[in-house]
Amino acid sequence: MTFAPDALPTSPAAERNKGPILAELLRRLPGSGRALEVAAGTGQHAAHFAAALPGWQWLPTEPDAAMLPAIAARCANLPNVAPPQVLDVRSPAWPLPPASLDALYCANMIHIAPWACCEALMRGAGRHLRAGGWLLVYGPFLAEGEPVAPSNIAFDADLRRRDASWGLRRLGAVADAADAAGLALAERVAMPAHNLLLVLQRRVPPP
Repeated sequence: MTFAPDALPTSPAAERNKGPILAELLRRLPGSGRALEVAAGTGQHAAHFAAALPGWQWLPTEPDAAMLPAIAARCANLPNVAPPQVLDVRSPAWPLPPASLDALYCANMIHIAPWACCEALMRGAGRHLRAGGWLLVYGPFLAEGEPVAPSNIAFDADLRRRDASWGLRRLGAVADAADAAGLALAERVAMPAHNLLLVLQRRVPPP
């Protein structure tokens, strides 16, 4: 399948949040590195981030093979974006060497997927991030002991109606899954529309 530049699929949410997320990436990431994006969707984030981070090699992946042509078309003029690949995070083997990434990025996936995908994302980050590398996860979460925005309550209910295995994830459970994979939750950043950016780091082994 091919797409004309003016007929590419577009996510309104990705268009709204790409600027605030990029601002946080620019604050944290060094000038160069290698990043893999999980669930790249329409490729809007990949194109926006790679254009603003020319020192970074961006590797977009997506479980839906039908979206790969759209991602490729959107990123066609960006030399630092690799051809998109199909990736199901639950696969025990990802198409890259262990400890070869400086960053791993995933937006709006773990609440629109079974919980096993969150656990698999953490395990994959534990395998493929270099020691000290960053996993950046964006989306809505439920934080224990904190009020939940009415819009997130309604969103969670709608997700669970659509698929009983979906739903907003509890921040503590996500942190526990990360810990089991050798990652530590370093920071949570409040984002627009009641979302969070979770900043997790692969632990550096003791000498």
